[in-house]
Amino acid sequence: MIEYPKGATPLSEDEFQGLIPGHITTRGQLDAWEALNIDKALRWLNRVRLLDVLSEPFVRLLHRKMFDITWRWAGTYRMTEKNLGIKVWQIQDEVPKLCADAKYWIDHDTFPPDEIAVRFHHQLVWIHPFPNGNGRHARLMADLLAKKVLGRPPFSWGGGPLEKAGAMRKRYLDALHEADHHEFGPLLRFARS
Repeated sequence: MIEYPKGATPLSEDEFQGLIPGHITTRGQLDAWEALNIDKALRWLNRVRLLDVLSEPFVRLLHRKMFDITWRWAGTYRMTEKNLGIKVWQIQDEVPKLCADAKYWIDHDTFPPDEIAVRFHHQLVWIHPFPNGNGRHARLMADLLAKKVLGRPPFSWGGGPLEKAGAMRKRYLDALHEADHHEFGPLLRFARS
């Protein structure tokens, strides 16, 4: 069985059965395969004219593109309760609500642009709509929101990979926990570090 770093969401046995490549047996192999899949999604993003980034269909489409050669359930909302995130039955309502909230924040200059993107990221992680890949997906969504909608550069998110346990991942998770208490400064600083 694949081991997960601290703060990662373990998959149920049924979700794990959705793994497409049959050769993967270790966390390192899974990370490498998912990284290839995400690179493919990034190339797709460079080729397509973006749809409405702040729409529920785009949220699902981006997840599907990021994990479509890895997981059969890519782009499909989770059906099991996890160690974090809202209840399964709330996801279908909360994702479009978050998109509408972000549009309101933009239209009414509720927060500075970087804070809008970081708040969107935090809320999407809090909703935790998918069985796996929520952090990577939420970071890419925030980057697209910053770049394509708000006219800001994408975030650096600490300047390195956050999938493996270590000091950078701990800083990221600590910043997310601070944001849970409406303190967004640490997450804003981390996102631009």
